[in-house]
Amino acid sequence: MSFQNRLVNTTQDNTVSLGLLILRVGIGSLMFFGHGLQKLMNFGTLWTQFSDPIGLGPSLSITLVVFAEAFCALAIILGFYTRLAAIPLVINMSVAFLFVHLSDPFSRMEKSLLFLVVFLAILIFGAGKYSVDQWLRRKKATAPSA
Repeated sequence: MSFQNRLVNTTQDNTVSLGLLILRVGIGSLMFFGHGLQKLMNFGTLWTQFSDPIGLGPSLSITLVVFAEAFCALAIILGFYTRLAAIPLVINMSVAFLFVHLSDPFSRMEKSLLFLVVFLAILIFGAGKYSVDQWLRRKKATAPSA
């Protein structure tokens, strides 16, 4: 199986695919609208004031966070190259958990840990049948060979 086919592999039964759709849309919407969109709207203000937990500088840190939380979350909602989109979110939540919130009480760190676990599951299982990934796969399968 080619690398591209692995990224959009959606060979699960309907129940699992429905569960993945609910998971993708629920978590992706929460991340996109709850976090990413807010940071995107305040991008200019956050450009120099954002935290720099791993030493990349505030400008690069906020850029990577907005990319992950807004654009990758939207890709996950749509099921568009879902596994690829999950990678920046796994990294983002790993940094949030391990560097930003590790010394916090569990009640403050648990959200980043929860998101990390969910995005790891999405990375492993992919989008499911109800996704753009599945549509792309079907389209490629029915396209005439060159």
